[in-house]
Amino acid sequence: MQRYLNRSGDSGVVAYELGPASIAVRFVDGSVYLYDARQPGAQQVDDMKRLAQAGRGLSGYISRSVQQNYARKLR
Repeated sequence: MQRYLNRSGDSGVVAYELGPASIAVRFVDGSVYLYDARQPGAQQVDDMKRLAQAGRGLSGYISRSVQQNYARKLR
């Protein structure tokens, strides 16, 4: 996984891994969730990938727009 830059300094996200049509996100509590084109959907995954690479806004986006709509809890 790649370290999340956390440019705002207060993110709940610590790392992420990009797949062709998915993103896995590790949170500060150690949990890892997979989001894919099926859940929450391709557009949301593309938005999450963009925010992850920018290092800003990913945690807030997940809280506001995705919530519990993940494909699978990995850890």
